[in-house]
Amino acid sequence: MHNRCNRWQVITRLHLVLSATIFWICCFSIVGTGFTASAAEMSEIQQRGYVTVAVKDNLRPLGFKDASGNLQGFEIDLAQRLALDLVGKADAVKLKPVANRDRLSVVLDKKVDFAIARVTATESRSRIVSFSVPYYLDGTVLVTKDASVQQLSDLVKQKIAVLNNSSTIAKVRFYLPNAELVGVNSYDEAREQIESNAAVAFAADTTVLSGWVQQYPQYRLLPTKLSTEPLSVVTPKGLQYDQLRRNVNLAIARYLEQGWLQQRSQYWGLP
Repeated sequence: MHNRCNRWQVITRLHLVLSATIFWICCFSIVGTGFTASAAEMSEIQQRGYVTVAVKDNLRPLGFKDASGNLQGFEIDLAQRLALDLVGKADAVKLKPVANRDRLSVVLDKKVDFAIARVTATESRSRIVSFSVPYYLDGTVLVTKDASVQQLSDLVKQKIAVLNNSSTIAKVRFYLPNAELVGVNSYDEAREQIESNAAVAFAADTTVLSGWVQQYPQYRLLPTKLSTEPLSVVTPKGLQYDQLRRNVNLAIARYLEQGWLQQRSQYWGLP
């Protein structure tokens, strides 16, 4: 099972690189044919000299506040790098913290130029907004502090905490059908279950649990992902935003090719 999961990780990472390559090819093909998309929105951004970006401010290590109240994190780095490429200055970005429920609506309502706020690209969401080339592959992992648990097979008949009504439940049942699932309503409750020995591990998203491990160093992530879910920049639909979307995609494809995204994700402790 461990080899199967590793093969899946390799396949999904290759898919990420191939997706970026396809975007490069498509973008250059469009330029080569003389196609001229409406660049009004991109021109407006460049004229005013800054971009507005929806981000998280309470989700370590993607977007959170340091001791001085300044925003930092992997997605903050990406927002600043895109600002550098789009308008020429890394600090030419206005960061707008948003709640999870508002991540798409602020883009739809034109309150920001785009969102980098741990949004998974899905088919249903793509009907109302556009998604960039993925900048990170999130997914379900398990966290534990039990030294005897080193791999998935060590949890075959153990108690695992999962968020009630989450998609994580099906993923854990697929890989560990004989494990006993313990429903919880929050991440804090999950930690309480582990601390009281009512559960041995907790299954949730990699990006969230990476922050958990940084906050509580007695915990660690198991190396196998149970799923792979692409995180993408959210941009508006519409022909008038074609140039913006193309510039964002070209930039992210370049960051992937140059290894910059991998370097920054490792810096922030993301596997």
